[in-house]
Amino acid sequence: MKAKIDRLLAEVQSFTAENAEMLEQFRIRFLGRKGFLQELFDEFKTLPGDQKREVGQLLNVLKNAAQDKVNAFKEGPGTGPAAVSTVADLTRPVNFLESGSRHPLSLVRNEIIRIFSRLGFSVNEGPEIEDDWHNFTALNFAPEHPAREMQDTFFIEKDPDIVLRTHTSNAQIRVMEKTKPPIRAIFPGRVYRNEAISARAHCFFHQVEGLYIDKNVTFADLKQTLHYFAKEMFDADTQIRLRPSYFPFTEPSAEMDISCNLCGGKGCGFCKYTGWVEILGCGMVDPAVLENCGIDSKVYSGYAWGMGIERITNLKYQVKDLRMFSENDLRFLKQFESAM
Repeated sequence: MKAKIDRLLAEVQSFTAENAEMLEQFRIRFLGRKGFLQELFDEFKTLPGDQKREVGQLLNVLKNAAQDKVNAFKEGPGTGPAAVSTVADLTRPVNFLESGSRHPLSLVRNEIIRIFSRLGFSVNEGPEIEDDWHNFTALNFAPEHPAREMQDTFFIEKDPDIVLRTHTSNAQIRVMEKTKPPIRAIFPGRVYRNEAISARAHCFFHQVEGLYIDKNVTFADLKQTLHYFAKEMFDADTQIRLRPSYFPFTEPSAEMDISCNLCGGKGCGFCKYTGWVEILGCGMVDPAVLENCGIDSKVYSGYAWGMGIERITNLKYQVKDLRMFSENDLRFLKQFESAM
C-alpha cells in the first residue's frame, strides 16, 4: 500500500493542467467520491493497528498534495498552466452584469425639467441650509407665522435663525435679488420639515418650484403654463382646475387639481371618488415679495408655483408609500429599469 501511495504522490507532483477540463478530471480521479484517495482510505481501515500510523501520515500527505495542486491551478496568476482558471469556458452560461436603474424621483425630476425647459425655463438651485430672510421674511411670512415654530422647521441656530429650508422658494428670492427681469426659472431640490414619518409624509422630501417675472404677466399665463405641464407629464386628455387658496408669498393664490389619471375623472378610491387630485400650489407673486427683492412691483408682475416631486411620482407610478423612496430597497428600485 505504501508503494501505491508513493506512485500516486509522484503522479500528483508531476501533473500539469492545460485547461479547466483536465483539472476537473484530475480532481475527480484523486479527490472524488470514487477516486484513488477514497479507495485508499477504505483499504486503510483493514490494515493492522501497528501500520495505521505510518500509512495514515502518508495518506494525509497525498491528500494535501492533490488538494494543493488543484488550488494552485485555480488560484494561480496569469500565464502558463496556473492560468487555467482564467481560460474561458464557452459552454458555460453567460453571466451578464446587472444594469442599474435611475431612482423614480430622479426620473420624474428630470422629466419635469425637460417639460419646463421647452418653455424657456432655466434650472437654478439654492442652499439647503438657509437664513431667516431668504426662507421666511422675504417671502412675506409674518413673524408669528406657525411655519417658523419648532414643530414645522428644523432650526440649526437661533439669533440669528439658521434653518434647514422648508421649501425651495429660498432659491427664488436669491435669483430675484441678483437678476433683473425678465426671470424665467425653475428650482428643484430637497426640503425639510419637522413632520412624523408615515406612508403620506416624511421629514424630508423634494420640490420643484417655478418663477416667471416680466412686464404684463397675468394669471392667464400661469394657467396656460400649468395646463401645458399637466398634459405633457400625464396625458393629452388631462384636465386641470384651480381652487382659491392662500399663501403668504402669492396673491391671488390657488391650488391646482388634475383629473385623476387612474379613473379618467370618473371617480375612484385614489381620488376619493371626486375625479380630481391635487398636485401643486400657485399664484401671482405678491408685490411685497417683489419689493423685498428690489424689483419694482408697479412695473413688473409674475407668477410662481411649487409642487412635490414625490406627489407627482405617486400619480405617475402609483407608489402609495412615501417611505419607499428613501429605503433603497432594490426590489422596489428595479421596477423602474424600463422607465429609464
